[in-house]
Amino acid sequence: MNFLPENIDAYVEGHSQQEPEILKQLNKETWQKVLNPRMLSGAFQGRVLSMLSKLIQPSTILEIGTYTGYSALCLAEGLKKDGLLITIDKNEELEDFSKSYFEKSAYSKQIKQRVGNALEIIPTITEKFDLVFIDADKSNYVNYFNLIIDKMNPGGVILSDNVLWSGKVVEELNPKDIDTKALLTYNALLNTDERIETVLLPIRDGLTISRVK
Repeated sequence: MNFLPENIDAYVEGHSQQEPEILKQLNKETWQKVLNPRMLSGAFQGRVLSMLSKLIQPSTILEIGTYTGYSALCLAEGLKKDGLLITIDKNEELEDFSKSYFEKSAYSKQIKQRVGNALEIIPTITEKFDLVFIDADKSNYVNYFNLIIDKMNPGGVILSDNVLWSGKVVEELNPKDIDTKALLTYNALLNTDERIETVLLPIRDGLTISRVK
């Protein structure tokens, strides 16, 4: 969902850096072969992720929700030369798809894939992180935050995707809508937790930037 008028949205994208060729290929193949291709970050948000990562210059990145690997490759663009990106996804069927693009990218030796339940994998990770991107099942966003907050380096940044949830966060809540309820709780948490400072950007479906104090 776009929250800007279509012509303004097109102007913004047209005056932002274009995605690298490998990401164009990944984008195209995702739409051709994978279910729910709208889950892809997309060219504009991908450039936002890339820019943020380049500004942060992280040594360590954690991504929760790999999908087909688009956002991981965007975030990897800002990694330091000896940096590490760990990306987690529970979907085994997409592992080889994303792996094929990781291997032919410039970051093949820096990206480490983990397949399984992130709630079980994260506690086993010993690294501290400069940058975390949360883009998985919305019902567990609070749980992911609670697992990674103590694994953040001071000044580290947590990015959270889909926090506007197609505008549902400002509509009357359907009691059966678990994801929207979870996001309302999560957004309130990010806005009140004294360990972080947060700004919510109306980019695509909502992107929150939270900086650890």
